[in-house]
Amino acid sequence: MGSGTDVAIEAGDITLINSDLRSVAAAIDLSKKTMRTIKLNLFWAFGYNIILIPVAMGVLYPVWGILLNPIFASAAMALSSISVVSNSLLLKKVKI
Repeated sequence: MGSGTDVAIEAGDITLINSDLRSVAAAIDLSKKTMRTIKLNLFWAFGYNIILIPVAMGVLYPVWGILLNPIFASAAMALSSISVVSNSLLLKKVKI
């Protein structure tokens, strides 16, 4: 059976491991910045996918004759992943 401490840790939204209550404000600030980063990553990832996947499929070919080489489409998808990861790594520079 678990101890009371284990139950309190699982039940709480934030668990302090030090006696400084300013840690709660820092944790809330970090969580807000994390949510902002998640939303920004989703925006850019969906932007890449909504624009470039139809272009790679040839939607623009009948009208303007634009056809994206599959190599460039795969490079765009790789750049999408790199931009998401790079943006997420910026959270390591947050001072808490």
